Amino acid sequence: MLSRLRRGTTVAGLVLAAVLGAGSWASADAQTPLTGPPPGSAEWVADTGLGRGLPDPANASPAEVAAFFAELTDAQQRDLALRHPQVVGNLDGAPIPLRYLANSLALAQETRTQQARADDASLRREERRLAAAKAARYRELADHRLLAFDPRGRGQLAEVFGDLAHDSRTAVLVPGSDTDLVTSDRLAGMAEALRSASDDKVAVVAWTGYTTPVGVGIDAAREDLAEAGAPRLERLVAGLAPATGPVTLFCHSYGSVVCGRSAPDPAQVAGVVVLGSPGMGLARADELRVPVWAVARNPEDWISEVPNVSVLGFGHGADPTSEAFGAHLLPSAGSHGHSGYFAPGSASLAAFAALAATGSPTSA
Repeated sequence: MLSRLRRGTTVAGLVLAAVLGAGSWASADAQTPLTGPPPGSAEWVADTGLGRGLPDPANASPAEVAAFFAELTDAQQRDLALRHPQVVGNLDGAPIPLRYLANSLALAQETRTQQARADDASLRREERRLAAAKAARYRELADHRLLAFDPRGRGQLAEVFGDLAHDSRTAVLVPGSDTDLVTSDRLAGMAEALRSASDDKVAVVAWTGYTTPVGVGIDAAREDLAEAGAPRLERLVAGLAPATGPVTLFCHSYGSVVCGRSAPDPAQVAGVVVLGSPGMGLARADELRVPVWAVARNPEDWISEVPNVSVLGFGHGADPTSEAFGAHLLPSAGSHGHSGYFAPGSASLAAFAALAATGSPTSA
């Protein structure tokens, strides 16, 4: 028994060394996931202005939230958004136009707060610099359609490209490492490319709604952040699908682990597409109840150097592009590098657009 234990420990150590040694894995800071209800939830729950209780953001389902708002007048809904913009703006199940309004109000409020800090001579120079950078970023987002906005920590948001109420289909992009409120421009570019390739038929949500790993360190090798992010993704989809119909999830890099750890409901999710994936935390695609597509890696994608293992909580398991995994394969010709699968003119983007618009990876 002791010899078996020693062998197991040795193998685990070798695997861990391989996982952490791929592409300078040990270079990043550990992250604490942002979980729980949105900021301002305590004040929201204590609000008796309507003469009735408000749904608790900590435990009310998106369906319960939707039912609550359906019983209110437009004036009552707007009043709640004015009084509690950060709650309403991040409350899955609340009417989409109301969330846009609430998040625009919250964004303006946070811009003023950060600009005041940037102008405060009593603060340290670094604090003022960071505040000025946040204020500038918030101003960039001022005219955008935000389905979520949370300035806590590294910040989270969900930005909408297109018209969720009228476009025929909806896609949600789930990003990988190094994506947050300040650095979400790359994800926004992917969303714009997908919408354009669909001839503006698909509404796209660029969802920076979970705490992503920073770099390719311990967090990227483990599934803790994915486990914390998966329920947030599930709530987003549960709030969207009744208004948009089933959505297609496009999960990039570590985002594919988030999608794999979620539990897609076939009534809400039409399918899952993974690209640049280190693994989904699954042994086989059929562990999910929806169709799964995996994009063939281009030769310049460094993710191919990451071992497809899962030992002692490190690694993300089977290669989604392998035959044994059982996903439908999509082409990648014309793409370059780990983040280049949405490149205009690439076979991968053409397949994404056709799949998002019609449910099939070919437009014919």
